[in-house]
Amino acid sequence: MLSATRPTLHPPRRRLRTAVLVAALTVVAPFALTGCGGEEAGPRLAADAAIPDEVPKDTVLRIGDPATQVALELSGLDDELPFEVEWANISGGPKTLEAFRADALDVGSVADIPPLFAKWTGTDVKIVAARYTVDPLEHPTYELGIAPGVDVDAIEDLKGKKIAYSPGQAQGAIILKVLQEAGLTQDDVELVEMASTDDVYVNALGSKQVDVAPLGQTLVPPFLAKYEQDGGHTISPGVRDDFWHLYAPTEVLEDANKAAALKKYTEVWAEAVDWVNEHPEEYAKGFYEEHEGLSAEDAAFLVDALGQKEIPQSWDEVIVEHQKTADLLAEEQDRDQLDVAALYDRRFEPSAEAGKVNDQAGEGS
Repeated sequence: MLSATRPTLHPPRRRLRTAVLVAALTVVAPFALTGCGGEEAGPRLAADAAIPDEVPKDTVLRIGDPATQVALELSGLDDELPFEVEWANISGGPKTLEAFRADALDVGSVADIPPLFAKWTGTDVKIVAARYTVDPLEHPTYELGIAPGVDVDAIEDLKGKKIAYSPGQAQGAIILKVLQEAGLTQDDVELVEMASTDDVYVNALGSKQVDVAPLGQTLVPPFLAKYEQDGGHTISPGVRDDFWHLYAPTEVLEDANKAAALKKYTEVWAEAVDWVNEHPEEYAKGFYEEHEGLSAEDAAFLVDALGQKEIPQSWDEVIVEHQKTADLLAEEQDRDQLDVAALYDRRFEPSAEAGKVNDQAGEGS
């Protein structure tokens, strides 16, 4: 039986300068975050100009990517970053977007929905890196949690059920994709709007507030530990939910120094992805156990459940799939149509692939 203890977050080990911008943001006014207004901006870089290769040593990049931070520290890859890093313990779309709007963050790590909602809500952003999961249907990022006593064994059984729904998060898009895959519409179910933060969805399932909720893999073990004995269970969503991105406010990319630093970061980020693939046990212990406070059993479960990640050589397929998601959300949520290709800054496309090449070269030396 997996542990039912709710994880306690522990502070990460730090080798680079860390800015404790926010430990956990739930409701934060814009003035609660402080940006680096005193930092001198670099030369202005045009949107069609080549990104410099050299990074001035005094350049500061504020990064919200705790999972990669730990991977870099465990692997020693953080030594390859020739600039100053301020790590922010911020993850997830809503928190990252708030930090962008408060000028408290230069780049964040999110799924495919947050960049779309940033554009829809008036924040100009660009995607600078992408990755996906090898065998994504076998290793879904989310599973559908089914409340105790609810008879759902396949997505076709969702008709008439109350489903937790967060329109501005990846979890909301998952539900719309699942309904489409099952041949159902929003009228066939009852969508209960609630934000997916912490263990809100787990508690909603346990209290029968909803019948079904999309659970990130970190929430599956505690959900099953609490409610499996009473009939709670999970099923696979049967749709892709694996695309992941680094994205940044457009104004960050207009700063030549920050753009150069970000280019280097995407290279090292790609090396970190490969390192995690090759060192799953070390990463499970360093991130899920020591950083996130999970048990060794739950950490091992997560590494196996989430599978290995891949950096695409070309963004073409990623953009096509991302456009399908944007079109679905535009139709189902009455949003403006977006040209997703315009969100991708393809000047960074070779950077992540260069990072993979560097990593492979290092292995062969």
